[in-house]
Formats: sequence, C-alpha cells, structure tokens
Amino acid sequence: MKVVVIDYGMGNLFSVRRALEVSGAADIEVTADPSRLELADRVVLPGVGAFVEGMAGLTAGGFVPAIHDYVASGKPLLGICLGMQMLMETSEEYGLTPGLGLIPGKVRAITRMRPDGTRRKLPSIGWAPLRPAGVHGWAGSVLADMQPNVPMYFLHSFHAEPEQAQHMLADYEYDGLPVTAAVRRGNVTGTQFHPEKSGPSGLAILRAFLEA
Repeated sequence: MKVVVIDYGMGNLFSVRRALEVSGAADIEVTADPSRLELADRVVLPGVGAFVEGMAGLTAGGFVPAIHDYVASGKPLLGICLGMQMLMETSEEYGLTPGLGLIPGKVRAITRMRPDGTRRKLPSIGWAPLRPAGVHGWAGSVLADMQPNVPMYFLHSFHAEPEQAQHMLADYEYDGLPVTAAVRRGNVTGTQFHPEKSGPSGLAILRAFLEA
C-alpha cells in the first residue's frame, strides 16, 4: 500500500509521516508533485494555518484537479485540521474563499460570544472528548472502533458546518458550544483534531484509515 502525504507548503509533515509509520504504513511519500497521487492507495491532506493560504498553496501546486481525480477513483482520502476544512465548499476566514467542494458546507468561525454576552477564549486548544454526530453514528468510518468520549487534541478557531447531517461524523463541546470534530462523505474523511498528536487513540484512527 502506498500512502501519499500532500506537501503544499503548510502542515506538520514530519509528525504526520511519523504517526503513519507507527500506525503501520510502510510506503509513505511526502510530495509536492500532484502527479504522484495517481499512484496512491491512500492520500493524506494535512495542514495548519489559514484557509485562504492553504487553498492558494494547493492551487499553485496543481493539486486541486489531482485531488478531485483521486477522490473520483474511490480510494480513501483523509484531511487533517486545515486539510479537513479545505474539503468544504467555502470558508469565511479572511473573506469568502472557495474550497475543494468535496463536502457541501461552509467553514465558519467558532462563535465567540456566549449567550450571556461574555466572550469565549479562542482558539480552542487542548484535549476534548469526541461525541457521535449526524445520523449514522460511527459505523463504517475510521471511528468505528472508538468509544464515545475518547479525547482528541484540537487547535483551531474555525470549524466546518456541513449542509447535510449525514456528512457529520463527530463533534465536541467547547465552552458549552457544539463544534464539528469530524466529517465524512463516501471515501472522503476529515478530522478537525490532530490524530498524529492524540496519542494511542489517534494512532488507532490512522490505522483504521490505512485498513479502510
């Protein structure tokens, strides 16, 4: 099995690669060449930073059509953090920016104001327990073997809001507010949390992705 990690100039590539190795991947290629996706059995789209810069990097590197072609092949793709957000149609971060459009919906800021008028602290950073969301639970997904309330590591101020409940996979509670933690549409999965930084449970999710 060949795992390709997309290098578009943003993302903690070393940590992702190392976590994939520990999870059982033997043939891993980190690449800035979009043509390498044609050879992949699994593709990982990592990322940290701003949506507009991430999409600019993917576009400049020629990855947008290559990602669409890869997804059309039916093989699994995993987006992590910013990589998950870019799976959506648009983001409101620093203005309206088109995304990859693989999952219908938008990326919006986590609501800063509490109902009582006080302000939430952002970004959301640290460990939080996952909860099943949407309409199908976790069956058939990379979270299928996870127990509810397993903690994962988050660091973000924006989150995805899928248009359809069937594409919601998990959420978590941040200061009384439900926040999207994972999404899925067919062979495309995204995690807002960092599985590569989430200890044994995060590695188990990566193993499930490799075995999907």
